[in-house]
Amino acid sequence: MSVTGDPRRWAAEPGIPGVVRMFDPYPYRCSAGHPQPCPVCSGGPHLEEILQYEGPHTVAAVVLESVTGTNGVLVPPDGYLAAVREVCDRHGILLVLDEVMCGFGRTGRWFACEHWGVVPDIMTVAKGITSGYLPLGAMIVNRRLAGWLRDHEFAGGLTSTGNPLCCAAGCATIETLREEKVVENAAAMGAVLAEELPRLAAGHPSVGEVRGLGLLWALELVKDRVTREPLVPFNAKGAAADPMRRLSEAALARGLYLMTHFNLVLVAPPLTIARADLDEGVAVLDEVLAAADAEAAAD
Repeated sequence: MSVTGDPRRWAAEPGIPGVVRMFDPYPYRCSAGHPQPCPVCSGGPHLEEILQYEGPHTVAAVVLESVTGTNGVLVPPDGYLAAVREVCDRHGILLVLDEVMCGFGRTGRWFACEHWGVVPDIMTVAKGITSGYLPLGAMIVNRRLAGWLRDHEFAGGLTSTGNPLCCAAGCATIETLREEKVVENAAAMGAVLAEELPRLAAGHPSVGEVRGLGLLWALELVKDRVTREPLVPFNAKGAAADPMRRLSEAALARGLYLMTHFNLVLVAPPLTIARADLDEGVAVLDEVLAAADAEAAAD
């Protein structure tokens, strides 16, 4: 919880000390104004600057999501993860990639970091490891760390660590993903979304940007495409969040469950989805986005 940038952490703060945050690669709303080359969206320069002020010798690890999930579906530009990996290696810092949301086929590869050929020192996984049927999380380490752990006691874990039923569900899930070519289906259906969602967005002035990978996408809704003012404010609550609530309700009334977060509509269908079901979902989304267009026009 302490290492996330998600505002849902606020209620639980203060957390563990010693956490320093860096900006996500977010070209659409880049904190640096997105010059070329961009120090934030290219990864290395921004991280180097933070390390300069914090002291690289004091930093144990850099932790980030390979593809930022709920907070925007921010797909890193090509070269970003490799640049972060290089900075970590140069300073002797561990790279920890969180694949809890984007792992196990969600992006059309077993793990999202495979898209860029980057191997972390530690990878955290959960959710898709059991398809959500039972609670299970895992920490995967490289051979060097695995060797260290074999020779040293690691006083970690939780009361329910290693639950055999949950581990069996994890093994069965991995076997099923392989045998039924679920990851390959995610890649194929992801290619469909990569064509259909931009086409859909072109007809809706409330859609500022479409971004994603595989079967993990987001539509960022705005009041105005030129100013990029969000349809609802960051972390909106109550009446301020009503436009997104009404959008979700309209979709649900038509049989489509949408996850919305801030001014984002997340599109993350099951990895087993068939083309006909995908087309139906996109058609419903196309229909209900008219409500967002009306909200934007009203302002």
